[in-house]
Amino acid sequence: MKKSTVLVIDGGGRGSVLTAKYLESKLVGKVLVTPGNDLMLINKNVEIFPNIKTTDTKNILNVCIKNKVDLVDVAQDDAVAVGITDILLKNKFKVFGPTKAAGQIEWDKSWSKNFMNKNRIPTAKFKVFKTQKAGILFIKKHKDSKWYVKASGLAAGKGVIFAANNKEAIHAINQMKNFGKSGETFVIEESLEGEEFSSFAAVNGKKFIILGHAQDHKTVYDGNIGPNTGGMGCSSPPLAITPYIEKQVNVIFKKTTAGLVKLKRPYLGILYLGGIIDSKGKVKVIEFNARWGDPEAQVILPSIKNDYYSLVAEILNGNKPRIIKDKKYRIVVAATAKGYPVDYSKIVGKEIKGMDKLVKSKVKIYGAGVKLQGNKYLVSGGRLFYVLSEGKNVAEARKIAYNALSLVSIAGGNLHYRRDIGYRDLKRN
Repeated sequence: MKKSTVLVIDGGGRGSVLTAKYLESKLVGKVLVTPGNDLMLINKNVEIFPNIKTTDTKNILNVCIKNKVDLVDVAQDDAVAVGITDILLKNKFKVFGPTKAAGQIEWDKSWSKNFMNKNRIPTAKFKVFKTQKAGILFIKKHKDSKWYVKASGLAAGKGVIFAANNKEAIHAINQMKNFGKSGETFVIEESLEGEEFSSFAAVNGKKFIILGHAQDHKTVYDGNIGPNTGGMGCSSPPLAITPYIEKQVNVIFKKTTAGLVKLKRPYLGILYLGGIIDSKGKVKVIEFNARWGDPEAQVILPSIKNDYYSLVAEILNGNKPRIIKDKKYRIVVAATAKGYPVDYSKIVGKEIKGMDKLVKSKVKIYGAGVKLQGNKYLVSGGRLFYVLSEGKNVAEARKIAYNALSLVSIAGGNLHYRRDIGYRDLKRN
């Protein structure tokens, strides 16, 4: 029997874990990745295309045609926003990922917030602005409060700024210009108090299956301080997700998928719900994303025991397969160059020592900004790699992950990672 060729569109840790997951399938012979990263080549039967960006629709289509790709997994937000799914479907390829219209639920925060209101999906009170002047005037009319100021467009996870008071909110509004076109329209919303989490569903129209939940640690430093990043680590399954919370999450996914169908924008692919649990145990939606989270994918995908290629095929066929999951607790820690997410330019090109030991340890490694040069591992980005560990509980998983991370370093103390991943569940235990 001819084995299938899968193309994954992503370059970081999310793409790395998806690549590994597809390779576990007996039905898959090869995984191609655009652009991919060097650490993916630890796996056999992987080919990366480092010069093809996730938004390079012409060359991605050429890769599909040349390699007779059987399935394309659109795993990256920019790729969704440029409409790669629409182009591939037009060319008769099988795609797991939303159309540009359905993906607007992520790539346009102002559209997404209005969609939530219209479909009675609980979310923070908000207002959309197109000029900094109007936003500042709005803040000045209100008493001193906590706010979130969010660039409406995609900004690599960095377009959300927390403001502890009105003065900081005005500063955040002035920063919107730093996000270029993404920040031309921006959202100001009330700051919600509570515990955050992420939930993920595989969706085909109104049909969906919840695949798992996780807790991201978004800020760069321990104790949730410092600027927002693309995610410094994750833990799963979070103990905060009780049957009562899961029931609310299910209702939200139901309203969301039905709302998109009603707009003639049926969703197909992974839908990410970023939520918060308030003091009364009620769930409100912070945001939706049109793909797996990074680093949430790294802790949820390994817990799924189904053949992932078959699982995706079932969903594409409109079925609702039963999800089989293990009982292990997992944490993933993002290792970054010191200075990320602001300025890490002085660290680029430096050698990461101890990577050979790390690769041979008990943990799994998913690559991102690492370049392999001969037998040396060099810094090529801000987010370098992810260490995934598993145990019978959070304490055991944390111990394994941090023991492994002690094996690696960058000269001058230039390797950075949070040391408190999974702290909420550690306290609960």
